[in-house]
Amino acid sequence: MASPYIMLHEMCDVLQGQKGVILLERSELTAGSTWHAAGLTALYHPTPNLKSLHYYSINLYSQLSRETGQEVSFHQPGSIRLATSPDRVDEFRFQMSRQGHKDAPQKLMTPEEIQEMCPILNTDIVSQQTASGSTGFKTLTSLEYMSCALSQVLAGLFNPGDGHIDPYSLTQALATGARRYGAQLRVRAEVTGLQRRPQGGWDVHTKEGRVIRTLNVVNAAGFWAREVGSMAGLDLLLVPVEHQYMVTAPIPDVKRLKREIPVLRHLDGSFYLRQEREDCLVVGPYESPDTMKTREDWLTWGVPPGFGKELFPSDVERLSPHLDAAMELVPSLKTASVKSVVCGPITYTPDVLPMVGPTLLPNMWLAVGFSYGIVHAGCFGRFLAEWLLTGEPPCEVLEVDPLRYGSWTDLPFALAKVRESYGLNTAVTYPKEERFAGRPTRRVSGVYETLVQRGAHMGFQAGWEYPSWFAAAGATADYCPSFYRSVPHHHPTFADSFVPRTNWHEAVKREWELVMNNIGVIDLSPSAKFILSGADSFKFLQYVTANAIPPRYKELTYQVQPPSCSGEDVARCRTVITHCLTSSGKVYSELTVTSLGEGRYLLVSGGSSELHDLRWLEDHARRGGYHVTLSNVTDSMGCLGVAGPRSGQLLGSLCEPGHFDNFPFLSARKIVLGDVLVTALRISYTGELGWELYCDQHNLLKLYNRLMEVGQEHVGVSFNQRKQQLDSVDSMSACCSKDVGFDARHNRKINQRIVFLSFCFETKGAGDFGSYAMNVLRMEKGFRMWGSDMNKDTSLLEAGLARFVKLDKIREIQDSIQLYKENASSTRRP
Repeated sequence: MASPYIMLHEMCDVLQGQKGVILLERSELTAGSTWHAAGLTALYHPTPNLKSLHYYSINLYSQLSRETGQEVSFHQPGSIRLATSPDRVDEFRFQMSRQGHKDAPQKLMTPEEIQEMCPILNTDIVSQQTASGSTGFKTLTSLEYMSCALSQVLAGLFNPGDGHIDPYSLTQALATGARRYGAQLRVRAEVTGLQRRPQGGWDVHTKEGRVIRTLNVVNAAGFWAREVGSMAGLDLLLVPVEHQYMVTAPIPDVKRLKREIPVLRHLDGSFYLRQEREDCLVVGPYESPDTMKTREDWLTWGVPPGFGKELFPSDVERLSPHLDAAMELVPSLKTASVKSVVCGPITYTPDVLPMVGPTLLPNMWLAVGFSYGIVHAGCFGRFLAEWLLTGEPPCEVLEVDPLRYGSWTDLPFALAKVRESYGLNTAVTYPKEERFAGRPTRRVSGVYETLVQRGAHMGFQAGWEYPSWFAAAGATADYCPSFYRSVPHHHPTFADSFVPRTNWHEAVKREWELVMNNIGVIDLSPSAKFILSGADSFKFLQYVTANAIPPRYKELTYQVQPPSCSGEDVARCRTVITHCLTSSGKVYSELTVTSLGEGRYLLVSGGSSELHDLRWLEDHARRGGYHVTLSNVTDSMGCLGVAGPRSGQLLGSLCEPGHFDNFPFLSARKIVLGDVLVTALRISYTGELGWELYCDQHNLLKLYNRLMEVGQEHVGVSFNQRKQQLDSVDSMSACCSKDVGFDARHNRKINQRIVFLSFCFETKGAGDFGSYAMNVLRMEKGFRMWGSDMNKDTSLLEAGLARFVKLDKIREIQDSIQLYKENASSTRRP
């Protein structure tokens, strides 16, 4: 969707006229999905990180005519997302609450305001409600609401900067601008092969027999991207979808309008509607998962030869429910003639978002899967251009990283997900949303089936099924999304209306109590896990991370005799928390590094950043010339987290006497627990006393069963016992802080938490807890979460991570941190 031309334009802009950028167009300008696109531009996006990027696109398009001297036919009448249910109104309010500092104004509109801006709408559908109070909405009882038609418009979310642009004119203007900057555009230059050069870079072979030697290759080939990717050995999860829209002949009612109407999005009717020229309308439905059509033949045989500016045969029958809803909303459509029905290919990724960024192949980049179309072309063209030319992304948009998909994906998964994503394109977006097509993949831990039987509601991350929360005995772990917690709640606008509520809040409370007062066990297998080895492993980690790394101790092995509590044993194979930083001091990733001895290290990071972190580490090792080997053991190595005031007693009872004594914070041991050899790390993301137990995935269920079996003997504790244990944990942390480079205050309990322990919770031994409870516990503790509390938009000072950095390690990092300290007031987030 014009993305290669945007990227060409933006790269040349960043290069300030320097030459060296070539665009190879297989067909001709605007071929593929661009020429037939509806051209919608929207500031709105449910993902906060993408809102500011949308703003960049729209700002670029609004200035392009002045820059290039070519008209791009950019219309900005705004857009209105229509709400026809209380749940949809809640969604609008929720999204507006997340708007924050993003420069994209929004307004919640009453039906009267919508009717004023769009006079052609059916007045029987757009209810003429009397404004009441400051909300501007009439209060409806549940009976009044249920008596309304499904399509009754209750409110609208207005975005004044939205609109539409002519894709053909946009592409021509971008090409003109790029040529002025010195770029080369070669049309009908089909790429037939990509060959990686041993010394770095790529040879690009074209159909004419030419070979172009280049350092970087960007695959922005639209619906040909899958074929181009295969030339480099990449299997890209891109599925072509038939998207249809209807263009009407001139309509008198539209012709009589005094101004262009906003783009309308009837979300429950699953269609968009915009004005075309001065007297026509465009109606674009998103078909249901059952009726939509994918081009699976393209996945098998490739794009048909010669297909570039062609269309598929239309199928109006598939559009009937949506067109009926559109005619109900706009009565003039009932008598309008149809000028054309456009049915063309749009390339979808499994989660709808594009793939933008570097792959695991050196110097191979992707800019593919732009199902959102024109609005993503401008922002991601600039985003990728800056990343490629500066070495780091200009902002955090992990959601579009190509490496969110790994070897666990396959075509059946992609097809199932694309059908779900396209069909639910206009569905209500809830907090903690879950979608279930294509699940589970092969990425399930050894305890998956057991956890499901024990009432686990499973979440999905990087292909893994992981426990979010556990249903109580006799209850089910069904998915019940809502904008409200599981407590009685009256709807703020629609009095007495039924408000669906979540069903996990009480479960999280139970699990929180379990960990705070007894023993909780959680499956942490989705965590990314790497083994680093080689002659330069210590030197490499010292270079690529910010904290001091444990040196080359003797190999960590299982000791028949209990370990002593001497200083050497305490220090041996200890664990550190450290961070990879960008050149500007932003947080690229967080790692837990444990020395396994003899130059071997266990690196652990978040499951969602597995390949993201692997790419960073491999790239820096290669560019630095370090002799290291990095093995991804995420799938083969399982992990259980055990936390709570009695967790140490439980684990001590599962091993030989004395083997669990004197186990300091942030240290590691090889130990046998219940006949399973584990690497035990004295660390817990809960902030409570706890361990992470790593073992072979095949032994995970055995370890879990032993923990639960023996754990039933350990029951809840009283307030006095709990306080004594907390004091003991604080003392241990203080003793260890000097050795491990960890601020003892960071491990102290918040005093208010003890208030909740003023009575005894008689929980029955060890039990399960999930990621929702883990998140509550870590927030109470003040632990940061990578991706939200810290990321590539966050400086060290903003994230409160300066204590994890040794300022004398790397000059560049030291300068960055000093800069942030000197400008502390200006680096705080709004």
